[in-house]
Amino acid sequence: MIKRMIIMLVVVGIILGGIFGFISFKSRMIKNFISSQGEPVHTVSAMTASYLEWLPKLEAVGTIKASQGVNLSAEVPGIVENIYFKQGDEVKLGMPLLQLRAYDEIAKLEALKATEQLAHITYNRNQAQFLINTISKQTLDIDKANLDVAIANVGQQQALINKKLIRAPFTGKLGIRLVDVGQYLNAGTPISTFQALDTVYVDFYLPQQSLDLLKINQKVTLTTDAYPNKMFSGGLIVINPNIDINTRNVHVRASLNNPTHQLLPGMYVNVKVTTGLVNRTITLPRTTITFNSFGSSVYRIESNGQDEKGKPKFIAKQSLVSTGDTRGDQVAILTGVKEGETIVTSGQIKLRNGSPVTIDNSVHPSNDAMPQLDDQ
Repeated sequence: MIKRMIIMLVVVGIILGGIFGFISFKSRMIKNFISSQGEPVHTVSAMTASYLEWLPKLEAVGTIKASQGVNLSAEVPGIVENIYFKQGDEVKLGMPLLQLRAYDEIAKLEALKATEQLAHITYNRNQAQFLINTISKQTLDIDKANLDVAIANVGQQQALINKKLIRAPFTGKLGIRLVDVGQYLNAGTPISTFQALDTVYVDFYLPQQSLDLLKINQKVTLTTDAYPNKMFSGGLIVINPNIDINTRNVHVRASLNNPTHQLLPGMYVNVKVTTGLVNRTITLPRTTITFNSFGSSVYRIESNGQDEKGKPKFIAKQSLVSTGDTRGDQVAILTGVKEGETIVTSGQIKLRNGSPVTIDNSVHPSNDAMPQLDDQ
């Protein structure tokens, strides 16, 4: 029995040893085959690094404001008798826009004018009598005071009547009419918006560290999604003399001519302030740069001799870079890349230092300083 047990164990051992030996042999052969094939060649796109001329700029988001803009309203209450404007009209300074009913005020004015006239007659007559010493100086002074009061009352009533006629406070463009003839208006009820649009302001904020770069009359350019292919230009006119204590930003205002009235108050715009002379900068698409905790890097393509068919071979070499400003899809490279070097623009996620590569530029990543979204 013991002999049979020993024979069985020996046979099982031989079988298991053969199985494990075969598995080890198979793994070794696969490894040797893969090693003999070498590292696979990765397909990437690439571009030649070159200089671009960049104007140093500060960027922000701003809001358009009219150079003059109000919501027209009546200073006194009353019923609308006449409306002299049409919605959307462009009107000149002083043009009448709306008349409130003023019959009672006009009647009272006539009464006050009669009182003023009587006070004039009384004062003139008593002044003649005072010259011949028939009345006292006190009586003449009272007559003069009564005349002055009468004149003031007429002026006050005339001012009230003038407030019943609303005129354009400046030259500009009216908006939607908010009242109708016969409507009773309380003082301050809006009648229409009124904006001067020939010149507009753009207000925006910049961080306090930008103060040293800001100067009056610096060129400002605007873009807005309302007119995606158009750029507007103006100049810096005001730098606020205080910093917002909550954001540590400075409020800045620029002025722009707006003859076609394309820019409207309340519109948001992208603002760029030119802060210096043209700089020559090496730029690369954002897709070329790999950002890691230890720093940013790119892959340079270098020649690695020729293959057995005489065709050139290339490898990818990783280089650390320092980056600067960004413009749309482009990033300024301060150090780490030289002009004329070939840089991988896509496909670098599968690379390591020294990986063999082949270049296929049939598809390029976007490299636009001012990219635009396509309407879908």
